[in-house]
Amino acid sequence: QVQLVESGGGLVQAGGSLRLSCIASGSIGSLSVMGWYRQAPGKERELVARMFRSGSTNVADSVKGRFTISRDAENKVDLQMNSLKPEDTAVYYCTARPFGRSDYWGPGTQVTVSS
Repeated sequence: QVQLVESGGGLVQAGGSLRLSCIASGSIGSLSVMGWYRQAPGKERELVARMFRSGSTNVADSVKGRFTISRDAENKVDLQMNSLKPEDTAVYYCTARPFGRSDYWGPGTQVTVSS
């Protein structure tokens, strides 16, 4: 089993910044990819950003230039969110994929951006 613990969500005014962190523990082995998805009320869950073990990244167009994903440890992924907009309001989920296994998900952390 893999456990993911997210932190850093909260309430911020438009234009502000937040930093999300996620740490994976348990039988993680080597993680091929870690990343962040989000789901706003009434909308489908969408990819925000993810980073592969190689260092390559996928970043949603809607957050490019504002959000930065980083992995400074095998089992940790951060998401620096700058210039936040009200449309960034959502529950943000950390995800991790061990090699040869399916994705694991964290419980989610709420990010609310007020206008």
